[in-house]
Parts: sequence; C-alpha cells; structure tokens
Amino acid sequence: MPAITPFLWFDDQAEAAVDFYCSVFPDAEVLHVARYGPAGPGPEGAVMAVRFSLEGAEFTALNGGPSHAGFDETISFVIDCADQAEVDRYWAALTEGGEEIACGWLRDRFGLCWQVVPAGLPEVLGDPVPERAERAMRAMLQMKKLDLDTLRAAADGIPSPA
Repeated sequence: MPAITPFLWFDDQAEAAVDFYCSVFPDAEVLHVARYGPAGPGPEGAVMAVRFSLEGAEFTALNGGPSHAGFDETISFVIDCADQAEVDRYWAALTEGGEEIACGWLRDRFGLCWQVVPAGLPEVLGDPVPERAERAMRAMLQMKKLDLDTLRAAADGIPSPA
C-alpha cells in the first residue's frame, strides 16, 4: 500500500519549522535531513529537505525557495485533543508568534494552519436536538480557541459570561 505524506514547501525555514513542531508535539522526531550538494540549487551543505514525524504521522519539509512558499487555510492539520488542558497547551504553543483565526483555527509562526479540537466537539455540534446544536454552533462561531465547557453550556442555553 502506498504511503501519503504531507509535503510542506518553505522558502528557507524548513529546519526551523521542523525543530519548532518537534518541540510542540511529545511524540515527534526528525527522521532524515537531506542537504544540498555542489549541484545546488541551494547553497552546498544547506538543508534541502527534512523528513519528520508528529504523533506517528510522517511529513516532509522542503526549503524550496520563495516561488511557491506560503500556506493558507485551504490546507490545515487537525489536532484532536483529549481535554481542554491539551487544547490550551497546543493553542498556546502554536499561536506563539502566529495568529488566532476563528473556530479553533490558527496560523503558526511559519504560516501553517492548524485546527485545535477538543474531544466531544462533534457530539455537542451534532446534538440530536436541533436547538441545542444551533446554540452550540452560534457560540463556536464567536470563539477563536475552542472551549468545550462553554459550548456545552451554550447548548444548555446558559449564556456565556462576558
């Protein structure tokens, strides 16, 4: 069976990005670093590509130059968090030097987009009582970092403290 590996194109920040991601995720490691040789196109000895894993998923980061570098919200990585403490930890780490977007989405300091999602979100948004699900959805649309307790309270009709 073929493997599918996300391939991330950076201008010249692949190694710094991989170091950052490996510091954020507990189960992370650099698997291989390839460097440019005398034929280039980058400076000889500079990092060309880094193969790495985060929580068992393999990625490749490339220093490919500015012509195609850049990320947008059309591609993002979802972090399924066990609890709010995990949401808070990943949110704090990944927004440092980055930016909060909306509804659990953020852009890290390298421009890569992430969704930080608490366990239980699908259940509260998919509540079988339409009014409960709608109240939770309205509350989520007002959030940047997701807070499951606040979403559950909204589903219950309890207003969020201002």
